Amino acid sequence: MSVIVKNLTYIYDEGMPFASKAIDDISFEIKDNDFVGLIGHTGSGKSTLIQHLNGLLKPSSGQIIVNGFNITDKDLNLTEIRKRVGIVFQYPEYQLFEETVEKDIAFGPGNLGLDEEEISKRVRKSMEAVGLDYETYKDKSPFDLSGGQKRRVAIAGVIAMNPEVLILDEPTAGLDPGGRDEIFNLIKKLHRDNNITIILSSHSMDDMAKLAQTIIVMNHGKIEFMGTPREVFTSHAARLREIGLDVPQVLELATKLRNKGFDIRPDVLTVEEIKDEILKVMRGRKKC
Repeated sequence: MSVIVKNLTYIYDEGMPFASKAIDDISFEIKDNDFVGLIGHTGSGKSTLIQHLNGLLKPSSGQIIVNGFNITDKDLNLTEIRKRVGIVFQYPEYQLFEETVEKDIAFGPGNLGLDEEEISKRVRKSMEAVGLDYETYKDKSPFDLSGGQKRRVAIAGVIAMNPEVLILDEPTAGLDPGGRDEIFNLIKKLHRDNNITIILSSHSMDDMAKLAQTIIVMNHGKIEFMGTPREVFTSHAARLREIGLDVPQVLELATKLRNKGFDIRPDVLTVEEIKDEILKVMRGRKKC
């Protein structure tokens, strides 16, 4: 397994009068090279969980093991965690600070103590991976780039560390639809081409349904559901709405059509699937 979480609990202000349990004894496993969608309402615990997976928070109890490596070991050097788990926070362009794109991307690998040749190779490779031509962009200031390009630079800086697990927390927040699609397509490509485990937190249920192989739903510090997108969204739609989450728009459309008497599959999730179902109904009506 790539990521194993065992009985993880985290209490904010532990031992204080206003202590609150943000994560409540959760356990789960993520397979190597999985693409996981992490969803939950505000206050569900997903952001706290993300910070644990990168070692930014230490659990009140429990363990997190990445490819056999216990990242919750209290004596562990954080550099060892960063080698294995990379995280791209919401609005990552706010973390850019160097005068050129090349220097910004090289900052993380440089902190790993790598030699200049290896750092240069990683910078080139990561820029290519995110669709930024090295010669065109290496000497540009990151602050002169578009919002989508800045996100690409920030993501390149993380993947230049060669992480085994890449976590992205709302990576398309604040982008226009075109920029959002660019970033989601980039993440899909990174997963396909780099044999990397991805954990993506997003409020877009439609994108989660298209991208993720596994969905984890968090609610009040616990895991409400975990399964494939089809299992989670079609079997638990009513409960998802109860806890304040949406379901993919295609599934909503399919439900409305079924309520109108159309013979539409109840488990459609993608535009292609609903199109095929509607065409099937239309062909059936023509025959009548």
